[in-house]
Amino acid sequence: VQLQASGGGLVQTGGSLRLSCAASGRTFGSYAMGWFRQAPGKGREFVAAISWSGDSTYYADSVKGRFTISRDNAKNMVYLQMSSLKPEDTAVYYCAAGRVDIYNTIVVVTTRSYDYWGQGTQVTVSS
Repeated sequence: VQLQASGGGLVQTGGSLRLSCAASGRTFGSYAMGWFRQAPGKGREFVAAISWSGDSTYYADSVKGRFTISRDNAKNMVYLQMSSLKPEDTAVYYCAAGRVDIYNTIVVVTTRSYDYWGQGTQVTVSS
């Protein structure tokens, strides 16, 4: 599976952005998908994940209620709708795919659980 993230940009505090992740490969629909982010000088942190079917989602506390992850298996796409953005959301955002048990709250937030990664897209929120 190859992943290509896009949709990042510069937005003011309180604004919205939608990130997209395009996947190649016939097995996309069998993978759970996640979004992670990495701010300068910090480690890569979990943001959100969605099951292979799209029926289940899981969010980091820091984005719960503001971000929404979704997927369209017919189009091999995953999305991250981000609203009420804050300066602390500034980071490079990565999409990832893996055979992850989304109900395992330890596994789902761990970068090593994911086998494939996109190249990242920069999100900058100005204050």
